[in-house]
Amino acid sequence: MAPRVSEDYKRKKKNQLLQAARDVFIKKGYTHATMQDIIDEAKVSRGALYSYFQNIEHVFIEVLQFDDQNSFQFFESANDSLIWKQMVNWIQLQKKVIETIDHSLLQARSEFFLSSNYKQNKANFPYVKERFDQATEVITAFIEKGVKQNEFQPRLSSGAIARFIIFFIDGLMLDTFQLGSERTNVEEQLEALEISLKRMLCPVNIKNVEER
Repeated sequence: MAPRVSEDYKRKKKNQLLQAARDVFIKKGYTHATMQDIIDEAKVSRGALYSYFQNIEHVFIEVLQFDDQNSFQFFESANDSLIWKQMVNWIQLQKKVIETIDHSLLQARSEFFLSSNYKQNKANFPYVKERFDQATEVITAFIEKGVKQNEFQPRLSSGAIARFIIFFIDGLMLDTFQLGSERTNVEEQLEALEISLKRMLCPVNIKNVEER
């Protein structure tokens, strides 16, 4: 009789497989990545990988979820300090993220969304919509926290501003990946984002906020 494996072991093992799969997708993209590549990267048996994942599409969706948690964590774990200051810190963090865009999942993500299987079977990949909804919800809640703290007097709804942020960052990342950071001038664009958000959110006593 095979020994019973604890849930903690399963969780850690799955995370190890997801990290290995993430490395494969970053190096090879989605189109050229195979289950065998992940097996080789993780140094596990075929049975071990297939006990957690059905196919390459299943692995990729799980990798997206795994990767996205780090992105959402900043807003979900926001402390009680000034929300505008935290927003500015997040924008500055995006500069580092975009500067290392060649070592991200962007290529694999683009290839996946352009794949015929995804385009013809979108209903089979609910996480794609769930991911957008989750990102919108998390950022909206972050902005609403600033409103409740009487720090923001937004000109638009919190949801509209959250979607603007998502579209702006996603577009800048994609263009920078295709054209290079020198052409897209990432630092200047992020400065434009900060100025735009300042006009949308109308932080109260902005001078005092920026000094603290």
